Amino acid sequence: FLQLDIKRIHSYTGQDVFGNFLKSEFSEENIEFWLACEDYKKTESDLLHCKAEKIYKAFVHSDINIDFRTRESTAKKIKAPTHTCFDEAQKIIYTLMEKDSYPRFLKSNIYLNLLNDLQANSLK
Repeated sequence: FLQLDIKRIHSYTGQDVFGNFLKSEFSEENIEFWLACEDYKKTESDLLHCKAEKIYKAFVHSDINIDFRTRESTAKKIKAPTHTCFDEAQKIIYTLMEKDSYPRFLKSNIYLNLLNDLQANSLK
């Protein structure tokens, strides 16, 4: 069982290869939401409310694949936002990517091409 390491995948290339794979599967909102949450955690406290609303409207309101209870819980949390108000939804999306998208990514041509490129560059 391989663990999804989004930061490591992202650091290997100048582009987001896993994100490109998700785009090919029409599920890029998952990685975009996850990255938005990571960025949100670094937000200054006085900007949390504005940024929380943007993330909620862009992803949580309808886009990402989370259950109704989590969607409602997140909606309540952003009324008085903290740095952790998206943690529950983010964990669900991470798990979804880890168990669903990531195993397919590891078998994809996009990933195999990345490995070939990395090998070729390491031989130079």
